[in-house]
Amino acid sequence: MVGLPYGARDDVVVVVGAGGIGTAVARRVGSGRTLLLADASRGQLDRTVAALRAEGYTARGTVMDVCERAAVRKLAEEAAAEGRIAAVVHTAGVCAAIASAHTNFEVNMVGTAHVLDEFQTVATRGTSLVCLTSIAGHYGSLTPDDETALAATATEELLDLDVVARVGDDPVPAYIVSNRAAQIRAQAAALAWSLRGARVNTVSVGVVSTAMARAESHSVYGEHVAKSLDACGAGRAATPAEIADAVAFLAGPESSYLNGTDLVVDGGMTAWMGWH
Repeated sequence: MVGLPYGARDDVVVVVGAGGIGTAVARRVGSGRTLLLADASRGQLDRTVAALRAEGYTARGTVMDVCERAAVRKLAEEAAAEGRIAAVVHTAGVCAAIASAHTNFEVNMVGTAHVLDEFQTVATRGTSLVCLTSIAGHYGSLTPDDETALAATATEELLDLDVVARVGDDPVPAYIVSNRAAQIRAQAAALAWSLRGARVNTVSVGVVSTAMARAESHSVYGEHVAKSLDACGAGRAATPAEIADAVAFLAGPESSYLNGTDLVVDGGMTAWMGWH
């Protein structure tokens, strides 16, 4: 599976989520390519597209809710009509500090499943999909049966699973389970993508300096997060640019033999939690 070089003029890069990480990713991998950005917020989308265009990028935006399968399908078809889809980067997500349990499941789990499903149909040789998830997905205690159900159940039936019902209205376990679902659904999809000459991988991030992280820092979870960063040795959050560097690696030809892989980018927090 040979990757193609960066910067071909008819290459298309799709970035789902126009927040801090999505914008950094667009800047990192969008030079010389057609950039299609999608976000549920018209204001956020317009600001990001305007900034990128002012910097010389060929960018345009589409208002889209990843929870709506038809909207994701339309974006995939639009991207395929533009040229060869080089990369798709799915950055949209919510956390327990800002969203309900149901919204965590809808956005993090079902939204990711929609992106996996719909872009698989338009992926071609060399296309790379990178889905951003949270390291929280690695902290759950799910049974093998639960993980199999999250990985293999039809997307439209995910919200009816027993493991979702058991979480109830608590957004913290919903955040954990929804991110785990995103990780393992990407792994389960890797074979189908590979048969198209394409790849899908995930990047599980720790604390990143974004608006969502700032909201979390002012929530009931803020003190715990700050202490964890100090305890694991990182002492700081990641910058969006650092996450974009990891995404660029997985989206580019240097990682052409990686498929179904989860890359943890968290300053050592997962290692610290596992051993200290």
